[in-house]
Amino acid sequence: MTTNPSDSSVASALADLDPANLYSLIDKQNTHGLNLSDPEGARSVIKPWNEREDTVKFVDSSVDDQMVIHVPFVETVRLRSIMLKVGSGEYAPGRLRVFANHPTIVDFSDAESIRPQLDLQLLEGETKVADYPLRVAAFASVNSVSLHFSDAPSGEISRVYYIGFKGDPRSLGREVNSKIEVPAPNAADKPLVDKVGEKKGAPQDVAR
Repeated sequence: MTTNPSDSSVASALADLDPANLYSLIDKQNTHGLNLSDPEGARSVIKPWNEREDTVKFVDSSVDDQMVIHVPFVETVRLRSIMLKVGSGEYAPGRLRVFANHPTIVDFSDAESIRPQLDLQLLEGETKVADYPLRVAAFASVNSVSLHFSDAPSGEISRVYYIGFKGDPRSLGREVNSKIEVPAPNAADKPLVDKVGEKKGAPQDVAR
């Protein structure tokens, strides 16, 4: 069987069209960060799916291993997972705290006093893009997220290559849900999402 050389590029293009990938809903121009070696570097790690394993573009922390990247969306979304490719070895951040719906970036003093929606240990030794599932109830209506990376082994530099999200726009979610079921007043949509996750064999939430 002959393989068409364009097959891989076609597959990548189709992956970018995955409706669960929220790349097109990220407000890239207003993505920014704190304690970055390159003040404009936050935007460089918001990449399309076919560039997720790229290691040419990345962002490093500056004076220590902590950095915050603030990612706004162009419309309200429901987040199902965060996809990350981070540095390895001494440059690998070990901890991520996620703060949702703060109108401005969460600074380092806020990060110590505000309870995050998610506080997790990142996979150790992972060199490819890792998909971290979220508790849908905590991220059901999101306008922006501030991602606080820390705890690199060196204590000096954390590195991030790629940040992506999976989920769906809330307008679409409401339309789909209305066709599937008629919820009771104030009923949560979490059971429906959980059933979908179970069918797909989704990994368990690793949040602490």
